[in-house]
Amino acid sequence: MRRLVQAGPWLVAKPDLETVLERLLQIACETTGARYAALGVLDAERSAIEKFVTRGLSDRAVQHIGAPPQGRGILGRLISDPRPLRLHDLTAHPEAFGFPPSHPPMHSFLGVPIVIDELAWGNLYLTEKEGGGDFTAEDEEAVVLLADWAAVAIEHARVLEAAGRREHELARSLRRLQAMQTVAAAVGAQTDLQKILELIVEQGSALVDADATLVMLAGGSELRVSVAAGAATVPKDPEVGIAATFAGRVLTECESLRLDELQGEQRRQAGDLGVAKAHAALLVPLVYRGNAIGVIAAFDTRDGSGFDDEDEQIMTAFAAAAAAAVATAQSILADRLRHSLEAAEAERKHWARELHDETMQALGALKMIASSARRSDDPDTRAKGLDALVDGLELEIENLHAIISTLRPAALDDLGLRPAIEALAEQQQVANGFDVRLHLRLPDPAKSERRLRPEFEVAIYRLVQEGLSNVAKHARANHVDLTVSANDRQVNVKLVDDGVGFDATRPAAGYGLTGMRERAELLGGRLELQSGVGGTVVTASLPVAYVDAAAALEPAAEQEGAGERTSLAGYWLRRLTRKPPAKRL
Repeated sequence: MRRLVQAGPWLVAKPDLETVLERLLQIACETTGARYAALGVLDAERSAIEKFVTRGLSDRAVQHIGAPPQGRGILGRLISDPRPLRLHDLTAHPEAFGFPPSHPPMHSFLGVPIVIDELAWGNLYLTEKEGGGDFTAEDEEAVVLLADWAAVAIEHARVLEAAGRREHELARSLRRLQAMQTVAAAVGAQTDLQKILELIVEQGSALVDADATLVMLAGGSELRVSVAAGAATVPKDPEVGIAATFAGRVLTECESLRLDELQGEQRRQAGDLGVAKAHAALLVPLVYRGNAIGVIAAFDTRDGSGFDDEDEQIMTAFAAAAAAAVATAQSILADRLRHSLEAAEAERKHWARELHDETMQALGALKMIASSARRSDDPDTRAKGLDALVDGLELEIENLHAIISTLRPAALDDLGLRPAIEALAEQQQVANGFDVRLHLRLPDPAKSERRLRPEFEVAIYRLVQEGLSNVAKHARANHVDLTVSANDRQVNVKLVDDGVGFDATRPAAGYGLTGMRERAELLGGRLELQSGVGGTVVTASLPVAYVDAAAALEPAAEQEGAGERTSLAGYWLRRLTRKPPAKRL
């Protein structure tokens, strides 16, 4: 009795059902002196044994005996009539079914049902009492009490196990919901295609607990592996054919594919995708408005259980949201590229008109003056023609200097960002009549040992230049506040005007704002715009990068100025200012 009282709380405290069953058999043997013990768990219909746990038999003996009993003979009687049963020799009972070969001899027997909620859950079997005697009434009473304890412990373990499964399912559902929400939010908040693909592959991997996940995008007759997560890596040759591949089949048929065991050619194709030694796969198409634009592929679950129907359903739903995000980002990327090309072409047309309408015509007029002076025999006429030619050349040289300064001011290379912005602001005030109030907190190369990297100085100058140009063209403003400040983390540019404003939610007709935004994003920054009645506020933030000030004073035109210095303006300036060869003097 003391042994049973001690065992009760221990059995109830253990949440693991397997541990409870093993401990239960151990206590039964210790309490009754039985050499062998077994516990048969009934199936859902309570007509046969579904699970059979033993004690006293070695693993080798169990293996030699073969298949466990199904619930016939004496064991079947306890199932049909769940009451305690004691026998002197079970082999002599008329309902005995006999033992299989290699089964050890057993005679004395005690069987007790385990009842949970008035329903038989299983039976506890004891055989071969020590000393060769029979099991007593006291043994039966102890085992019945132990069976009652077992019923409580088993039900407790089953409740905890079910709660654990529900908790696991709830956590899994929560992860899936979070993944869906993250991708759905990315549709409206994120426009960078690469970042969206990275987010999709990470969330998709967590969604089905995959060991390796990748995203492929369609292009022509091929799929391109764009991103990978987990054990997957983007292969050196990321292009895979659509024809005759399981990934291509998913794309062309727009249907998901679950492969429980990759074989031969399928495993080789998985290796081509950057997933070595894959065993199982789940592939779903990225379909947007009826068009397949890519494929999400997951390989092997981390726990080795494989993908199931629920994984396929949730991944298919996830892929629908992911496809919308990818298609939106691709559309924005195409629009940006188109705007960039249009902006570049518009800029070329502008400078072509500038050189053709102004410089080329002026040079043509000077050529006529020079030709007229050369043909004239009158010294005064030739002198006046040469004077007019010199004056015209000086004027055109100044015009070309102005063009080149607009393309890339010398002050930016020689003196730094602050003087260049100050000169630009003064030029805009004189040319357009609005007041520019400067608030510059930038390192002074003459006083500081560091200076912003050339590409950042160029980007900031261009942002300010384009911002002031937009004010001059559209704002009809009287005052502009311009703030440019740099700290150890970032550079901030803020331009505020008191002009008429515009509807910032509508696409801009020109390319100025598009160019400003793209210039900021190329350096990892961002640009924000607010406009309405009373003015416009343009704010840009860029990550900061410094270099040694002395080194930065060397010509810094490598990033942007190299192309600009070889422009038509630079060509004509060199033609007009170079010294003539000695033989012409």
